[in-house]
Amino acid sequence: MSEQTSNSRMVIKIAHLYPTLMCVAADRGNLFSIEMRSKWRGISVEVDPIYVKQTPDFTQYDMILFHGGADREMEIASKDIQEKAPSLREAAEAGTTFLAVCAGYQLLGHSYKPYTGGELKGASVLDLHTEGSQERYMTHMALECDLGTQGKQTLVGYENHSGRTFLGPKAKPLGKVISGWGNNGKDGHEGATYNNVFGTYLHGPLLPKNPAFTDFLIERALSRRYGKVDLAPLNDETEQAAHNAAYKLAMEFKGTVSAIEATAWSR
Repeated sequence: MSEQTSNSRMVIKIAHLYPTLMCVAADRGNLFSIEMRSKWRGISVEVDPIYVKQTPDFTQYDMILFHGGADREMEIASKDIQEKAPSLREAAEAGTTFLAVCAGYQLLGHSYKPYTGGELKGASVLDLHTEGSQERYMTHMALECDLGTQGKQTLVGYENHSGRTFLGPKAKPLGKVISGWGNNGKDGHEGATYNNVFGTYLHGPLLPKNPAFTDFLIERALSRRYGKVDLAPLNDETEQAAHNAAYKLAMEFKGTVSAIEATAWSR
């Protein structure tokens, strides 16, 4: 991959929610992907880790990342995020770009009810709720979605969740499942979107093997501050090879996903 040179003075300001508490399945790779694909184009990235008991003005950020975690960590995040929720909702209405994965996706909804234990309240950024199940969905997954300027794209990754997510009328699916379970294994949908908020169950991490989606998020984040942005193309040979390998696995495992008994730590 060749580095792109640019005189751009653009910057993306990112809030990384609970970077140590909520970070499983290599989800931090999503941040690395955004940082590198921006750097190669001469775009600066500023990252603020946002921990428990910290409540900044989230409208001041261009992007918010919220990754996965187990039930024990979700309990802590659920309690803490109630203080952050009003500002997070304000940011969503103001057009800030969000990427939320698995547990982060669930906690952007109204609630998550584990299979055992009490209900966890979410931030109500996305119109959805999640119910825990005794079995986990575990498989390589592929979905088809429309990324606007990027056109129709196939996203790939790995899902590993016991939650069954159901969307309300104010949320739209991120995409249509090609292979895997998706939100609930019934309606054929995966993830959710609202304004510039994007939630998904795709681990992997997601972004390094889905460069078109990464660029889509970068464009959305920059456009709020700078207006329409056209990103310089990159040599995505390596990323596309990783994407193709993940897609091949998803299709090989299509219809043969594994489900195991959910445990207390799982979401």
